Amino acid sequence: MGMKLYCFGESGNAYKCALALTLTGLEWEPVFVDFFGGEARGEAFRALNPMGEVPVLVDGEVTLSQSGVILDYISSKTGQLGGRAAAERREVLRWLFWDNHKLSTQVGTCRFLANFLPPEKRPEGVIPFLQGRLKAAYRVLDDHLAARDWIVGDAPTIADLSCCSYLYYPEPFGFDRKDWPHISRWLDGIAALPGWKHPYDMMPGNPSERA
Repeated sequence: MGMKLYCFGESGNAYKCALALTLTGLEWEPVFVDFFGGEARGEAFRALNPMGEVPVLVDGEVTLSQSGVILDYISSKTGQLGGRAAAERREVLRWLFWDNHKLSTQVGTCRFLANFLPPEKRPEGVIPFLQGRLKAAYRVLDDHLAARDWIVGDAPTIADLSCCSYLYYPEPFGFDRKDWPHISRWLDGIAALPGWKHPYDMMPGNPSERA
């Protein structure tokens, strides 16, 4: 029996896990969570994940939440995307933690405020503040990728999948690939991997469906 990933197309955190499942060749199916309809806050979903968040991965008797944990589980289960030595493994984890703290969380918040929240409900000054912090994060990542194809080692890892996910979305949030040439080249490299798909093609749910 294949795994189930509770997700929706707009979720960059879910996309990280969908990419990892696909690129490692695991059998899985997406289970749509109507986040914008409030499903993640409902009792039924909270019985699955009391944190009220996607993604959630169900693999038989194993149920996991938080994208970093799920990525680590997929890597450990398959022996793929995890680095080839203990030092590389630690470096992968270092970038996962950096992404969760400095990049994805702030991109996700900024993108949500700028695109999915009505203008009259957007807190004044928050979007520019987040964009300023994100510019510093983009600089760190772009500089790191200046002389390498992948974040850690000589092959893609879950560090790449964690850091890349939100940067493929089309909604404007202050990220322009032409400003960050090394990130742009790296994103092209990930998109060239066999099985890669855009988040709106890999998972159910799309802003156009709510238009």
